Amino acid sequence: MLLTDKYADKIYGTITCYDRMIIQGYIPGWSHAEGMTGYLKANNIRIFDFSNFSQPLTQQVRSNAQRIADENGIEIEFIRKLRAFRKDDRIQEIIQKNGKTEGLIHIFSAMEQCNTYKPWHDKATGKTFLKFDQGKCLHYYFYFIDKELGLCHLRVPTWAPFRLQFYMNGHNLLAHKLQKKEISYRMHDNAFLEISDVGAAQKLSDRINPEDLHKVLNAFARRYCPVPETLGLGYTWTIQQIECATDIMFKQPCHLEPLYDEIIRTAIFTVKPDNIATFLGRRITYNCRKEIGANYNQRILGTRIKHHMGDASIKMYDKFGHVLRIESACNDVGAFRVKRKVEHKDGSSSEQKAPLKKSVYSLYQLFTIMKAANYRCLEFISSFDDHSNGNGNLTKVTSPIVENERSYRGLNFFAERDLQALEAVSRGEYMTFGMQWKDIRRHLENISPSAMSRIFKWLRLHGIIERAKGTYKYFVTAYGKEIIAAGLTVKNLVLIPALA
Repeated sequence: MLLTDKYADKIYGTITCYDRMIIQGYIPGWSHAEGMTGYLKANNIRIFDFSNFSQPLTQQVRSNAQRIADENGIEIEFIRKLRAFRKDDRIQEIIQKNGKTEGLIHIFSAMEQCNTYKPWHDKATGKTFLKFDQGKCLHYYFYFIDKELGLCHLRVPTWAPFRLQFYMNGHNLLAHKLQKKEISYRMHDNAFLEISDVGAAQKLSDRINPEDLHKVLNAFARRYCPVPETLGLGYTWTIQQIECATDIMFKQPCHLEPLYDEIIRTAIFTVKPDNIATFLGRRITYNCRKEIGANYNQRILGTRIKHHMGDASIKMYDKFGHVLRIESACNDVGAFRVKRKVEHKDGSSSEQKAPLKKSVYSLYQLFTIMKAANYRCLEFISSFDDHSNGNGNLTKVTSPIVENERSYRGLNFFAERDLQALEAVSRGEYMTFGMQWKDIRRHLENISPSAMSRIFKWLRLHGIIERAKGTYKYFVTAYGKEIIAAGLTVKNLVLIPALA
């Protein structure tokens, strides 16, 4: 039983939507050195004239920024010392002061690092081309409140290749959809505290339209960085960083606080690397080189536990004492593999598993993947705090069970071999993809095939595992997950500390 079902009378509901989204815009053909070299040659521009080519474009961006500032009565604020203050905090102060609800709020400028190119002549080959380089240039940060997307900002560099960075929050987008449908809600910062019709809200959140977002992003680019349009070019938009949050909205902090404390304490000891892989829909293989781990942080606002696997992570924390948030995040959406059409070098194509494309048109598919990851984590933690049936389940699983006049002993939480068997069947890859007894045997030392077969029957009779219909594979049952969580909690939180 999910935590949301157990505490249905204490919560308003559960809502899943995108949270922090960073989308990158690049000019096709300018995004890599070879492409930029080809563009210059195609337009009869000498490679060593790259700086001369870029300087007028730089001036165009700066003039455009000044024009926008003048039209809106805003003074561009130059940040002399990076990280001297949080830009978001300064923006909130400005919004509270002027009370704006739509339009341009403020413009920052700062000298920051940027990726660019430098001319190069290879004496060995006699070829002249551009090479990747890093430098510094002036960047503008345009903060504005969009009618549909809420508070956003666009980071615009003043040097080629003019790679843009756009920030928005999915909670603001959902809030606009709720207003449009006249669904009442209560919101604080980037979290919904209450929604009158959670079911309808979730349907609105599930409907992601990348085409509309693409049009809006193009409009922002034309407004704040007119360089590509004057050259007859355009931007392609890709996902750079993204977060998807599943929020359980509790009616009172007194309902969430004790539950959250127990979940966090238990998760620290019971969530293993293979569980993290399971949450993210991944599998740990012998050649896996991704770093897998967990971080526990205490902050002013509360505590947070974060599990990560390479560029993907899943974290859990409380928001304002009212919301239990499970949030998956990714810095490289290609970390998720999906079945899609793959084009091959020889011109052929085939349907196969491949990394998810980084295009904004992957947002719908990505939402499905990340939402499922959050719910796998929710399902796992839902067994941590259920004490209502604890006594009955403990008696049941530790008592002998009889089949065909033969008795099978109960589970012993103090026996190392019993706990080893539970740990083995609960490994992430088996939770997701199923198992056979020969798979589990690899994790138990000095055990014969016949003994392993008896262990599987013993687990099956106690309801911890069940066989998938029409296959030879077994999966851990929901009841089994609760038993396993209880066994590992006893071992890690009681036995080991007491005996240390």
